[in-house]
Amino acid sequence: MIFRGPFPEVTIPDISLPAFVLQRAAELGNKPALIEGPTGRIVTYAALAHSVRRVAASLAARGFKKGEVFGILSLNVPEYAIVFHGVAMLGGIITPINPLYTDREVAHQLKDAGAKFLIAAPQFIDKARTAANEANIEELFVFGEAGGATPFASLLEGDGEAPEVEIDPREDLVALPYSSGTTGLPKGVMLTHRNLVANLCQMEGLDYFTENDTLICVLPLFHIYGLVVILNLGLQKGATIVTMPRFELEQFLRVVQDHGVTMAHIVPPIVIALSNDPLVDDYDLSKLHTLFSGAAPLGEALTRVCIDRLQVKVRQGYGMTETSPVTHSSPCDSAQVKFGSVGVCAPNTECKIVDLETGEPRGTNKEGELCVRGPQVMKGYLNRPEATAHTIDADGWLHTGDVGYADEDGHFFIVDRAKELIKYKGFQVAPAELEAILLTHPSISDAAVIPVRDDEAGELPKAYVVRSDDVSAAEIMEFIAGQVATFKKIRFVEFIDKIPKSASGKILRRVLIERDRAGAI
Repeated sequence: MIFRGPFPEVTIPDISLPAFVLQRAAELGNKPALIEGPTGRIVTYAALAHSVRRVAASLAARGFKKGEVFGILSLNVPEYAIVFHGVAMLGGIITPINPLYTDREVAHQLKDAGAKFLIAAPQFIDKARTAANEANIEELFVFGEAGGATPFASLLEGDGEAPEVEIDPREDLVALPYSSGTTGLPKGVMLTHRNLVANLCQMEGLDYFTENDTLICVLPLFHIYGLVVILNLGLQKGATIVTMPRFELEQFLRVVQDHGVTMAHIVPPIVIALSNDPLVDDYDLSKLHTLFSGAAPLGEALTRVCIDRLQVKVRQGYGMTETSPVTHSSPCDSAQVKFGSVGVCAPNTECKIVDLETGEPRGTNKEGELCVRGPQVMKGYLNRPEATAHTIDADGWLHTGDVGYADEDGHFFIVDRAKELIKYKGFQVAPAELEAILLTHPSISDAAVIPVRDDEAGELPKAYVVRSDDVSAAEIMEFIAGQVATFKKIRFVEFIDKIPKSASGKILRRVLIERDRAGAI
């Protein structure tokens, strides 16, 4: 059975992403496009478009060409949008990098992506230098100033014109975020101009917000949710976007109050804070009319608590990096929203639920793996045809690895994860990556990593370890913490005599999860 949403199909123009997103910049002129939340610094639509052209011209003069890759290692700042669209205007490809990564992880992404240039925020310049050297980056830029890096301001100088670059929206890549997909190590997700333009059009059909809204961008721009759903859709719609470098509740509340934020895109841990923290009562959030939660499931009970306290609409959605990202959304009409559901299929999107064992389609209220098909589905994984074929089948269905069901009204509910990924506050943690590091420890002979449930984070990594020598849980956690980003740290270690595996040697992670939840180990 194939499900489709109730929304009408949308028309997707054959146009590059920058041309689509910035098409109204001249018309909007002095309207604030981006505001730096902590400082109040404003970038107007006219200034944004001008700066994008300046950056494109300067990069072209430095020899940056269509098809080359540019890395961004930064927290949320208005300049993120300028660099992104300056690179995209040249037909370049942006690979956004998580600034929580270690220098080793940054270098891996840069090398795998084949990046030519890198720009970093000043606070990350040391790891950026180390990674850039290892990845043979030709030039390192910095927002502001730092030794050994070219100031971003220099890209805004000069009076050259950006070259006209012919872009094939269906084939040419514009973004290369990294995702672990349904399993394994992080892989470059090849997203074309058409993928992102299509998803912006699809979200417009979902009636998210208008140019009269002020959005808060506290979700990271290196994440597909922040990059597309907030930044690019916000600019395309002509809204004002207030950026925050990270989530801190008091600063978040102050920014929402002082800038009259009307819509906030958030994740469940922020919903928890807004629902429970007494600090919320000290701020005027009266202009805030909608919260949109994504990246992880949001339960019905918490949704109702939040609505009652803030007197706002709460909508929920679903998507993946591999789908640009949105595939599902709850309706705009509150009367049609089903709490706990990720909503219905987006326009131009087909969905089905398939049996986990046989792959056969299932009907309503039957659990199985969620599969999606539509113009927002990625081109594939960079240089990984086998992983691509494992995720997107011959009929174009992308297998999400998430287990769920659709009810009789076509509302989808995500109930579990068939894939091995651990979701920590919306970030992906690949067990295979942590297991590979664990096995380099001289006192560990075997290991498996599973998710354990957590009310605030969603899931936390836990390691089951078979020791070959004396080593403590604390020593193991410290060993991992020194080699990975903070969100990937192992939070629990339990020793076990043997890791359960299939006849082919595959870790039976589900067995460990079930035994852990039952308290049997």
